[in-house]
Amino acid sequence: MKTRIISAIVLLAVVIPILILGNKYFSLAIALVSLLAYRELLNLKYNKDKIPILIQILGMIITVFLVLANSFYSYEFGLSYKGLIGVLLIFLLPTLYYKKQNYNTKDAFYMIGITLTISLVFNSFILVRTFGLYTFLYLLMITIITDTFAMFCGMLFGKHKLCPTISPKKSWEGSIGGSIIATAAACTFYHYLIGKVNYKVIIITLVLSIIGQLGDLVFSRIKRDNDLKDYSNIIPGHGGILDRLDSIIFVVLCYVLLHSFI
Repeated sequence: MKTRIISAIVLLAVVIPILILGNKYFSLAIALVSLLAYRELLNLKYNKDKIPILIQILGMIITVFLVLANSFYSYEFGLSYKGLIGVLLIFLLPTLYYKKQNYNTKDAFYMIGITLTISLVFNSFILVRTFGLYTFLYLLMITIITDTFAMFCGMLFGKHKLCPTISPKKSWEGSIGGSIIATAAACTFYHYLIGKVNYKVIIITLVLSIIGQLGDLVFSRIKRDNDLKDYSNIIPGHGGILDRLDSIIFVVLCYVLLHSFI
């Protein structure tokens, strides 16, 4: 527990200034985080020591390029139609020159999948930060309060398992309680620091809280499918990058999808 608390304090000391500064500082920090997350997916049981190092390096370079699209250069060369075609060609064509056991089409499609996923996720983080600091904090608040009070409500009232095969400790009572409290708190924050709260804001906030919990379960499922306890041990007491960002990843993606309705 002591290690976990110290790690959390150090993380906050690093993250808060970068989050406040925004702009290029935030973009570069997110690019670094995306590389760490990319490595965690590369090291899943299925792929560990299997995909050639040159392909891995190529994937990391492409990921950083896509994550920083529209931050340092034209969006056209990043997450665009042309960019997606480029990713497909870059990972599929090398299968013609590697032996099947070293790098095959299954590996290529896996690389395409994690490259586009990580790129889209962390490019969305940068995009949401351009909406404003308070907007980003609003999404963080939804995630943190949902997770915290889902745990407390589950401990106090939890009787019915939410998804026992993936996360045995989560309950319906905890999930509902966490979402209600997070929606109330985040909407209050929104009202005072972002804008007027109407029924759309309330509904979207509730949806984001639910989506965040589903994101947690999705990343837990990935770990179970690969016999992992944590994605890595890069953050002492907390696990890996994806262990800490599982919920907020889905919240940010969903917000990008829905924010125009607010």
